[in-house]
Amino acid sequence: MSDMTIFTLLQEEITSICNNRFPEKPLDYSRLVVELPRDETHGDLSTNAAMVLAKQIGIPPRKLAEDISKLLEQHEAIQSLDIAGPGFINIQLADGVWASQLEAVLAAGKDFGRITPSNPEPVNIEFVSANPTGPLHAAHARGAIFGDVLANLLSFTGQKVTREYYINDAGAQVDVLARSVYLRYLQALGHADISIADGLYPGEYLIDVGHTLKDKFGDVFADAPESEWLDKVRAFTIRAMMDGIKTDLSELGIHMDMFSSENELVKAGKVDEAISALTEAGLVYRGVLEPPKGQLPDDWEPREQLLFKATQFGDDVDRPLQKSDGSWTYFASDVAYHKDKYTRTSGKLINVWGADHGGYVKRMKSATHAISGQEDVLDIKLCQLVSLLDNGKPVKMSKRAGTFVTLNDVMAAVGPDVMRFIMLTRRNDQKLEFDYAKVTEKSKDNPVFYVQYAHARACSVLRQNPDLKVKLSANARLDDINEIRLIKHLVSWPSLVMSAATMHEPHRVCFYLIELASLFHSLWTAGRENPDLRFIVEHDDALSSARLALVTAVAQTIRLGLELLSVSAVEEM
Repeated sequence: MSDMTIFTLLQEEITSICNNRFPEKPLDYSRLVVELPRDETHGDLSTNAAMVLAKQIGIPPRKLAEDISKLLEQHEAIQSLDIAGPGFINIQLADGVWASQLEAVLAAGKDFGRITPSNPEPVNIEFVSANPTGPLHAAHARGAIFGDVLANLLSFTGQKVTREYYINDAGAQVDVLARSVYLRYLQALGHADISIADGLYPGEYLIDVGHTLKDKFGDVFADAPESEWLDKVRAFTIRAMMDGIKTDLSELGIHMDMFSSENELVKAGKVDEAISALTEAGLVYRGVLEPPKGQLPDDWEPREQLLFKATQFGDDVDRPLQKSDGSWTYFASDVAYHKDKYTRTSGKLINVWGADHGGYVKRMKSATHAISGQEDVLDIKLCQLVSLLDNGKPVKMSKRAGTFVTLNDVMAAVGPDVMRFIMLTRRNDQKLEFDYAKVTEKSKDNPVFYVQYAHARACSVLRQNPDLKVKLSANARLDDINEIRLIKHLVSWPSLVMSAATMHEPHRVCFYLIELASLFHSLWTAGRENPDLRFIVEHDDALSSARLALVTAVAQTIRLGLELLSVSAVEEM
């Protein structure tokens, strides 16, 4: 048998049946799936083929299900078919089919589930993009890990991925940062009377930057006016902060392909170019916005502004592009940045943002729609908050950061493997509790330990039996219910990976691995209770070899999944 699984074999068979049966119909099979039913009493597999094709063909789903079933039941792998509900087709496979599927798993090896198209589609994933005003904090970790694993998934399933970090190094906030570091610089020079004024960044992490600035420039800036030192201190500080951010990301296992600078974008005239392009398209005008709903801010006053016609592309209001002093708004810079990204990649754009950016989604999607002419060119993923706990109690703030727990603090406490896995045990749009005590305990209640332990167990079995060949033979009887359940789950890996990539849901990989580990641990326990189910059966080399093939497939698939998560597949624990 080839490395094609029973899922793809039957999906292709159904596609062929429908193409031959309805040659005049241009059918869309993108929503057709062959999958494991939620209730195993309904059969080995289930397909929604009749449900998703009936409207296209123009006949009732149940009638189409009957037509498909009459031809599909002739396939040698199928024992029987049953039509359920409005048209689902439940499939019972012939004896031995599941056991034979291990051949496909083992034959594919490290490429099991991988897709390698000749012309991969480009996709740009921008994630983290934290302002360079402080170290990364724990909340950044969730978006960083989500974006990185999504990039892994899309690469594995055949897309050409660029990982990108956008540095917000222009505007008032980085001037405030530079002034804050300048005071730390004066302190490093021995000015003990210098204090950090309100409105500046008070974090102790800037003390080191101030000392490094002193080491490089001496006291040359000590008595100089701000106009002489601001640009140099700002540039120096941003480099120092980004070096720290890059180090933290590296220790978390994340490496960006590209860092884009807002400051460089502005200097290169990209904002002017973007606004000019919108103006030429008739999407910019001068006008007065309606007052904001609810209580008006004290400084609000109606005035004419340069506005982008965001409402023309689904936004709630048109958006200002210019401030009262004539400088560009942050939104204008973001429009320019996304235009630059789209021009560079000519493909899909994905932004991974924190939940606090939810109010910015519509305006950014409207801008990219206007820029590209495509409504869905930009996909924005919002990551909800993370609550850091230790034995159920909130974790104290970082001493150096002053107002938050740094990513470095969390990694020091639990390590990158735990951080990466646990951050993906919930959907990105759900809040997550991260309890130091729970995520580091060595028990089945700790999912990362549970999965890594399954891999280590499988490796242990293979290490202890180096002389026994891993081989499937016709008389090998992998027919126990625990074995069949495990094989079914293994063979569903390519479908799982594709759905996780298509839906942009990396947490599905974690859930899959937890279930795979559970099934393997269950089989292990069954063997302890029943000698006939042990991996090595005395005087039956054929069965022992087949079971070692199953163990090999388990280790291989767990390792593949952990590699997608960039989590270590440990071999001993």
